[in-house]
Amino acid sequence: MSDPAKVRRHAERVRELVASAVRTQIKDPRLGMITITDARLTADLREATIFYTVLGDAEAKAGTAAALDSAKGMLRGSVGRALGLRHSPSLEFVLDDVQEHVKHIDDLLAEARLRDREVHKLAEGAEYAGDAQPYKVEEDEESEFADDEDLEEAEDAAARR
Repeated sequence: MSDPAKVRRHAERVRELVASAVRTQIKDPRLGMITITDARLTADLREATIFYTVLGDAEAKAGTAAALDSAKGMLRGSVGRALGLRHSPSLEFVLDDVQEHVKHIDDLLAEARLRDREVHKLAEGAEYAGDAQPYKVEEDEESEFADDEDLEEAEDAAARR
């Protein structure tokens, strides 16, 4: 098994190499506005998963996926030569739909803010159902034992039981 720190370093290097190769070496017209967001390697350094985002509609995403798939062999060769490993990792490209997740989360937060405003409007004139201090005990001016003698008698009676 490889050291996890070594795997992370190689994954970062793979991300940089693929991003550079996509920018400079791939001349496919189907390739859209692409950003390589992350790369992950297996512990044995044999398989690399590269995450990417594409700016555009579904057609641009499909074209970019096809361009990356056709350039996979060339990219694997350049990554293998640059890393200097015994085996070049096989590359798998995965569309990273971060923007869609961000939009979904923003929509949920906006909806929650609207509900919060509605709750505050409803609660403006509300009053508590019970007393403000329901457990507050009011002390009587007269205690159960008016003087010390009665207190001593009560303690003696309790001791006898």
